[in-house]
Amino acid sequence: MKSRSVLAGLWILLTFATPVQAQYFGQNKPVYERHQWRTIETEHFHIYHYLDNEQRIDDIAAWSEHWYDYHQNVLRDTFTEPNPMLVYHDHPDFQQTYAVTSSIGIGTGGVTEALRNRVIYPLLLANQQTHQVLGHELVHAYQYHIVLRGDSTSMRNLGNLPLWMVEGLAEYMSIGRFDSHTTLWMRDAVMHGKFPSLKDLDDYATYFPYRYGQAFWAFLTGIHGDTVIRPFFEETAKHGLDTACLFVLGMDKEQLSELWKKSMEDYFGGFLKSKKENHIGRRLFSEKNAGEMNISPVMSPNGRYVIFLSEKDLFSIDLYLADARTGKILRKVTSSRRDGHLDDLNYIESAGTWSPDSKQFAFVGVKKGNSVLVIKDVATGRTVDELFLEGVPYFTNPAWSPDGKTIVVSGMANGWTDLFAVRLADHRVTRLTHDRYSEVHPAWSADGRHLVYATDRLSMERGRTHGKWTFNLELLDVATGERQAFDFFFGANNLNPVFDNEGQILFLSNRDGYRNLYRFDPATGRILQLTDFTLGITGITEFSPALSTAMESRRLRVLFTLYEDGKYTIWRSRPEDWLNRPVAPDDVDMRAAFLPRFNQLAPNLVDYQLDLLDYYAQAHPPRWKPIPYQPRFKLSYMGASVGMGVGQTTGLGVTTGGAGGVDMLFTDILGNNQLMSTLSLNGEIYDFSGMATWLHLEHRLNWGVGLSHIAYPTGRLGFDGIDTLSFGGGLNVLAEHWQFDVIRTFEDKLSFFAQYPFSRFLRLEGSITGAAYYNRVDRFDNYYDAFGRLIYQQRNKLDPATAGYNLFKGRLATVSTALVGDNASFGITSPLSGHRFRIGLERYFGDFNFTSLVVDLRQYFWLRPIALAGRLMHYGRSGRDQYLFYPYYIGYPWYVRGYSYNKANELLPLNGRSADELLGSKFVVGNVEVRLPFTGPRRLCLIPSKVFFTELTLFADGGVAFFAYDDFSRPAGDPLRPDPVFSTGASLRVNLFGALVLEPYYAYPLLEQTRGVWGVNIVPGW
Repeated sequence: MKSRSVLAGLWILLTFATPVQAQYFGQNKPVYERHQWRTIETEHFHIYHYLDNEQRIDDIAAWSEHWYDYHQNVLRDTFTEPNPMLVYHDHPDFQQTYAVTSSIGIGTGGVTEALRNRVIYPLLLANQQTHQVLGHELVHAYQYHIVLRGDSTSMRNLGNLPLWMVEGLAEYMSIGRFDSHTTLWMRDAVMHGKFPSLKDLDDYATYFPYRYGQAFWAFLTGIHGDTVIRPFFEETAKHGLDTACLFVLGMDKEQLSELWKKSMEDYFGGFLKSKKENHIGRRLFSEKNAGEMNISPVMSPNGRYVIFLSEKDLFSIDLYLADARTGKILRKVTSSRRDGHLDDLNYIESAGTWSPDSKQFAFVGVKKGNSVLVIKDVATGRTVDELFLEGVPYFTNPAWSPDGKTIVVSGMANGWTDLFAVRLADHRVTRLTHDRYSEVHPAWSADGRHLVYATDRLSMERGRTHGKWTFNLELLDVATGERQAFDFFFGANNLNPVFDNEGQILFLSNRDGYRNLYRFDPATGRILQLTDFTLGITGITEFSPALSTAMESRRLRVLFTLYEDGKYTIWRSRPEDWLNRPVAPDDVDMRAAFLPRFNQLAPNLVDYQLDLLDYYAQAHPPRWKPIPYQPRFKLSYMGASVGMGVGQTTGLGVTTGGAGGVDMLFTDILGNNQLMSTLSLNGEIYDFSGMATWLHLEHRLNWGVGLSHIAYPTGRLGFDGIDTLSFGGGLNVLAEHWQFDVIRTFEDKLSFFAQYPFSRFLRLEGSITGAAYYNRVDRFDNYYDAFGRLIYQQRNKLDPATAGYNLFKGRLATVSTALVGDNASFGITSPLSGHRFRIGLERYFGDFNFTSLVVDLRQYFWLRPIALAGRLMHYGRSGRDQYLFYPYYIGYPWYVRGYSYNKANELLPLNGRSADELLGSKFVVGNVEVRLPFTGPRRLCLIPSKVFFTELTLFADGGVAFFAYDDFSRPAGDPLRPDPVFSTGASLRVNLFGALVLEPYYAYPLLEQTRGVWGVNIVPGW
């Protein structure tokens, strides 16, 4: 009974509510959880958090200050007041932040926003990941500080900085030159003859700005030293890259580009083991039968099937089921967009796991702000179970036990990354490890007695290597909790361990600067190198799972993800394919993992300081103190333009006025409360307009209040004859009398609005508004002599009715509500996949009384290379005053093309009909389109283009307008019976640099007496 009351109350509240962002469609950013925020203060930071783990808070405080000192030494800049930092426990919590209003994807590790220089990031699974992301984001904080508070720079100068320069510097200063992942990418570009010029780096779809930007800064500082960073960055912000090259480096951009490309090709060419990759086994999935990104393969225990992640359908990364022997894709297992109850799939850090009988599959999704373990029946696709792990809000890498009773995950609880086991029978969660070290990539032994996993324990105990904590393997006896560390390849990253069918451990390591497959025998300690790739086995990141085996099949099969030619492919190999080359446990040579340093005498501040991070940690222990949490609500942004004028014209006489506006944004530190205001003046004081909107975004139910005063000025000019003006001294002058009326309608409005997102793709929204309308008429009587000169002007304020104007004056209230769904994926000019719908009702009260209904249903099917799109929409006004407003017209090109009012007046009478048939207080419109992305991105469009983005469309439109639903019951031949109109044709939608979409079209109205019609639409495709 109580739950019913809550739901009823929620519906009543939302019936008096509009979407917070006032979107007709659009996806949501739900806030699922509230946190008890606290604040600590260090020397240079105010750190906001909600952790109950003092050791973790010590880490965050110490790491922040270490990075501050390090970046200050390189960038020579100082924060004059504590910089704000927001720390979220995990990535799903981070995705709910309103410190940045835009949506945050699963692959975003952190954000630094410019308005208040807030550093915002989540704790990540590996200590090294969290530490590096913090260092990366603090570089952005320095970048904003340098530009926004510079002597001759401001926010507009940020536009001079290429993204690869901004992100690349943050990567270089937080990682340094030692990075086997970036060097893998550079070797790949050189091997395939695709190493970019500096101009090419602006193509972010092809050249990832983080990796190539990091390589650029390593190259530049490898010649000029790290002291070049500040002047080169600052000069680029002031005057652009071309000027910075000349002023700072003494060469133009083309010369620098040529030097960059030639030097990097020569350097990385020396690390190519062969001209082509040393393939082993058989390629199962590539762009020929899947996508360009095929990752995280998981083979079924019987060796027959594989489930993997792929962006085969371009618009999302989904799970696919395929035959592990032939590579034939059988079907899609799940998609976050198709399974709308999930907000995301964790495709960056997590693969799934099969049940021992190969009948079920478990994977990790994101739902209601937490990780959820989803178990699917593979044969039917039915969801068997969804598990939230109590006390473990975030987890990855599930591993199903051989007895089928338990799944182990790598999870985060109160800031630590540990191993947790969930018993499937009753969902009971058991913590298997509990320490400050990170344990990731767990895998079971065949007998279910042991778990092998990767951990940074040895590295954190012994110290960093080249400024990084690295991973070694460890074995856990599940029954006793005893742990055995394997101390080989120390200083390299040894990840993704799995048992083979002989009880040995297969794993991935970069111990020689490349990324290859190895085999370790726990009984003898023997290590064999199985592959010798020039590029390497890897997922999207170094910590992404990329290896799988089938233990229960009679013959061992291994699947792995190979990065090659900018793409991720999945390969199958067998023991007979392997090198089986013995390797010593201490054979670690990381030269191939270093970005070049061509001038050994150049100042090397970055790598030197990274190597001293452990010294910093010992010499400078964490110092912080708790301070009271304060929202710190204040002005975050202000933009203004102002003008004043006094003048004389032959049309209006002497006039004075002002023009300008001020936009202001006030927010609290978390972004939960926002006040936006706009004040503008365009003319006299009566033309002042202002709006203020308060948003409260802290809860799942977002709400806001708006207050506005808007002046709508119009005018009328008319000739009133020849008058005689009498002046002193008996002077009479004939003059032309012109009347100019300035007509103003004022609207004062108060509104309350709210939305309740059920998920990322579905919301309930509503609003209640009340407005008062009133008017003012100012008449200017202007008199002109025979030469057109103004000789006299008189101004009077008139009653609108006396002046002959029938202007609306009164009050109007509205109450609206709508259910909105949107999981559509946009192409270059229109949606190509998914669905959209809006079902809404709006009630008008006051001096007008009627109800407005909207039902708008849209569906999109991506069939590659075309998309099919369908729309069915109904708008209608009903009630006492439904006819007082101008009727809907369905001949507009965004409804039914080919029936613009002029054309309809020509064509319909030829067919015994009237253009008035297209008018009504209600209408139904249906549209079907075949959409072909024509020119644009290579994988999406028929003709690749980096500049000209177009879409060809074949369409069929139809619609009918009417005034009453009963009109359809009128007999055939009755002139009041609604008669639909139809058209078909083709159009070309053109995306003009993201500013607008232009659609020239040719429509053919389906009438007996007809002809084709040309027209233009200026809206994106529906």
